[in-house]
Parts: sequence; structure tokens; C-alpha cells
Amino acid sequence: MTTHAVHAAIPRTEARTRTQAIARQDEIVTSLTGRRTLAALRYATGFIFLWAFLDKLLGLGFSTPFERAWINGGTPAQGFLNSPAVTGPLQPWFQGMASPLADVLFMGGMLAIGVAVMSGIGLRVAAVAGSLVMLLMYLAEWPFAWGAASTNPLVDYHIVYALALIVIAVLHAGDTWGLGAMWKKLPLVQRFRWLV
Repeated sequence: MTTHAVHAAIPRTEARTRTQAIARQDEIVTSLTGRRTLAALRYATGFIFLWAFLDKLLGLGFSTPFERAWINGGTPAQGFLNSPAVTGPLQPWFQGMASPLADVLFMGGMLAIGVAVMSGIGLRVAAVAGSLVMLLMYLAEWPFAWGAASTNPLVDYHIVYALALIVIAVLHAGDTWGLGAMWKKLPLVQRFRWLV
């Protein structure tokens, strides 16, 4: 029996489901060491976002002193957007975004991305949102100018973090040591596959 005859004998929806399952299998790392390494990368990357939230919320003294903590009236996004770190031709645009709403969106984003990545749920949405935040911060600091704080004008930590988020989402890193496999079985996630 030819391959064409086999596919003709299988109803279209069943054949499509099998094709999708095979395509998804190609996206998954099957080695145990590889899966665990991706899970470790997921935890580390998620903690970067969660730590940024906690440090700016509580003023833990690493990048945010206690007196500038959000709980003490600090302005995490506005503080960055109005700082000397924001340079280059996009500076007026970024400084125009500085507002209390920017603080709420930034802090909510850091918390949501951190929790999603560390738990392994909603990794596609977290990867898109986190990569967008990293790209905007990269452009805000404008690494292309001489004397910029970045030591590499093309690839700095913002780009590496964005790529790590994409790798984590594409390779389903939330399935190992996370809630990703359980999350994918929820009816809502089954219906709206972009929530995976």
C-alpha cells in the first residue's frame, strides 16, 4: 500500500491530527539531559523577570534602593525612562511614555512574565511579551553610540534574554519540572492554541 493510499484511507481530520502531532514532536527535545537543561534555563530566565519585579517593588538594594521602592512611592518605569541610561534618537519617545500607567504596566509585566516562565505555563505569550520588553529596553539604551553602556552594539543581554525566552517557548520547556504539560490539557488552551 502506498503512502498516498494510506492517507486516503484515513479521514482528513485524523490525518491532519497525526501530521500535527509529528510536527509537534519535531519541536520537542527528547533527551532527558536536554529537557532538564531547558528547564534550568527556564527557571533562570523566569527568575530574571521575577527578581526585577521584587527588587523594584520592595527596594532590595541591588538595583533599587529601599527608599525608591514602588511600595515607598518609587516610580520603576518612570525612573528608568527618565534616567541617563535612556539615550539615542528614540529618547524623546521613551521619555514621553513615562507615566504612572507605565509603572503599573511594567511591574505587572515583570510579575506575569516571571511567574509564567517559572511555572511553565503560557510560554508563547510570555516569550512574545518578554521579548518585546527586552527589545524596547535595548532600543531605549541605544547601544549603537560610541561610549554607550553596552560593550557590544549588536548583541547584549537584552537580546540574549529575548532569545532564551523564544527557545524556551518553542521547545516546550515548561513540560519538564513545570506545569506546561498539565496547562496544555486545559479545554481553554486546547481551544486557543496560542495560549500554550
